[in-house]
Amino acid sequence: MRPTPPRSSPRPSASQRQHNRSLLFYGAATVVLAGAATYLAVPLYRAFCSATGYAGTPRTDARFDAERLSPDPKSDKRVRVRFNADASDSLPWSFTPQQKEVSVLPGETALAFYTATNNSDDPIVGIATYNVTPNNIAPYFAKVECFCFEEQRIHAHEEVDLPIFFFIDRDFLDDPLMKDVREVTLSYTFFRARRDGYGNLVPAEGPLAVAGSVAAV
Repeated sequence: MRPTPPRSSPRPSASQRQHNRSLLFYGAATVVLAGAATYLAVPLYRAFCSATGYAGTPRTDARFDAERLSPDPKSDKRVRVRFNADASDSLPWSFTPQQKEVSVLPGETALAFYTATNNSDDPIVGIATYNVTPNNIAPYFAKVECFCFEEQRIHAHEEVDLPIFFFIDRDFLDDPLMKDVREVTLSYTFFRARRDGYGNLVPAEGPLAVAGSVAAV
């Protein structure tokens, strides 16, 4: 009796092949999107906080038209802005505000400076995070220019001046929750800077630190 030859598997139909290609495409797309989400997580968090004032983060995306950059002539309410500076214990820098406070009218621009000094014998890259208190004023506290979340490379024993140009939005005056707010504190904290696996600059410590990041040089 002759042995029965093995049966070959039936070839998939055109519709099955199309279905398999679709699954492969969507699977690959999911991997790419997941990687992109990881890559953008830190930058998008910063952008979200800056755009909305979330978590006491001052806005940095305000529209700086001439009308908004002038005090309301019908109001003489001034806000005292105090400046605070901290540096991580692992960062051998001195970091101080050059002025303790300024008094501004909503809509009035103001320029302030901080000073950072590298007290070590080696150049170090630092990065600053920031917030304002009380937290609910953050959507009205707009920064035109500042040094936050930017690479600050300071050479051994070098001292640098770091400017911040800001204003309090005039809409602050129309918010009933802001009626009793007469004083705010702008705080910066410097950390050693690191880079995550995608090259984003991140602080070495704190809520924005990323596991597996490497020292920025």
